[in-house]
Amino acid sequence: MTVLDAPVGSTVPVVRGQGLVPVFVRLKLALLRNGLRQSSGRRAAYIASLVGALLLAAGQVVGLVVLRGHAQAGTLVVLLTAVVALGWAVMPLFFPSGDETLDPSRLVMLPLRPRPLIGALLAASLIGIGPLFTLALALGSVIAVAHGAVAAVLGVIAVPLTLLVCVALARSVATANIRLLTSRKGRDLAVLSGLVIAVGIQFVNFGAQRLGRAGGLSSLEPLADVVRWLPPASALGAVDSASEGAYGTALAQLLLSVLALGVLMWLWERSLVKLMTSPDGSTLAAAEPSRSRSGTGRTGLLALFPEGRTGTVVERSLRYVVRDPKTKASWVTALAIGLIVPVLNAVQGAGSVYFACFAAGMLGMQMYNQFGQDTSAFWMVALTISSTREAYAELRARALALLLITLPYTVLVTVVTAAVTGDWAALPGVMGLSFALLGAMLATGALASALFPYSIPQDGAFKNVVPGQAGLAWISVLGGMVAAAVLSAPVIGLTVWFQLSGRHDWLWLVLPVGAVYGAFIGWLGVRLAAPRTAERLPEILTAVSKG
Repeated sequence: MTVLDAPVGSTVPVVRGQGLVPVFVRLKLALLRNGLRQSSGRRAAYIASLVGALLLAAGQVVGLVVLRGHAQAGTLVVLLTAVVALGWAVMPLFFPSGDETLDPSRLVMLPLRPRPLIGALLAASLIGIGPLFTLALALGSVIAVAHGAVAAVLGVIAVPLTLLVCVALARSVATANIRLLTSRKGRDLAVLSGLVIAVGIQFVNFGAQRLGRAGGLSSLEPLADVVRWLPPASALGAVDSASEGAYGTALAQLLLSVLALGVLMWLWERSLVKLMTSPDGSTLAAAEPSRSRSGTGRTGLLALFPEGRTGTVVERSLRYVVRDPKTKASWVTALAIGLIVPVLNAVQGAGSVYFACFAAGMLGMQMYNQFGQDTSAFWMVALTISSTREAYAELRARALALLLITLPYTVLVTVVTAAVTGDWAALPGVMGLSFALLGAMLATGALASALFPYSIPQDGAFKNVVPGQAGLAWISVLGGMVAAAVLSAPVIGLTVWFQLSGRHDWLWLVLPVGAVYGAFIGWLGVRLAAPRTAERLPEILTAVSKG
């Protein structure tokens, strides 16, 4: 019997260190199996992820084998390993709930010593899609750069060593930050990881294009010469050095990875001891009494709105942006991508100033599913809506809160993009087109919020729709975007006509036309959505409360 399967209230002897590894391996497999039994959707998602990872790993191995004998194979291998190791280091910060073994605080009440516990957790951590992918990378890398008997022997050591360093790095980072990751700020960090990934993809795309113009991997050799001395890339760098006959360099690089593994295990043990012996905030009394606010009046831009429903709703909406993790993540992602896409395309010379309209589109999407953003708290809002007039005031105030951010930001992105491209003549037309698009998305977003509301779950960083409502979400967002494009057609047509007819001096007219048209179409959409909101209030409340 072990402490993991003993009945409650029984006396259980301490589990010996040598018996922990199989227990934790079985525990990891049981957690995985029970997780897949929860729903067919989760099972299908895991199987799809596994198949995708296997195909990607197989393609990766084949690609690296094909590179065998290529002059730049060593450069690619060490850089690719460094990128994967960086992913292992940062992913625990963004996916703290993706693997129960990342949270050793669940084990603090068990009579387990840290050192044998680390070995058991390390063994359990080797089970999963991530370790399989990393193992395939290390194996393919060794095949690509190993030439000769000495290099082959070092390769046999380098493959498991690379995997162990990556896993130990992830676990030491996760253990050192586990209390942050399980706090509210940590959940905010997990939600905002979508921003990091989205922004990172844009910069990777930009870097890949610049790399292609710079002459390929040969331009990265100076960087690779540094990275090959950084664990765990140094383990594969040792194989490459041995293939070239530099046996002393190879031994030094291999020892660096071994030393790194030892240091990571030591840091992991220290963090685990601290976690299992020191008290946290839940066991300590509050150090300071709560301080009451010294006033209730609104300041800044909020003071411009009346004290009634409009001011209250605007303030509530802006507080959601600042305090609610998922609303904050959605806004920050839209703000970042709305600027990065047009500016990076302009910097590369592959974009037009009209790419600035992308910012208006990204921010306009925040109007969709307005009531779903309130989740179950929407019932308090629903109690204050008993007529079309009150529904109109609610929707209008939400649109005003959105405009407080989107209007100045749209102007900023448009000006920056025009400055980068140097096409100042098109600036008024682009700004007017952006205003028209923003107004159209406000209109369709208000209607979609009333007709196709859906719930946003709070239990997962990357779950934006509860099971069974995915169809509503697709109809709301995609249908609304198509409708917004159709509603913007008059201003788009006017801009195209000025461009094709050579009347470039008249493009400034698009600015006032687009601003007036956007304001009108946005007001009309809110007006049309108000009676539907009042009529469908029970259905909306039921739909958004399912999460």
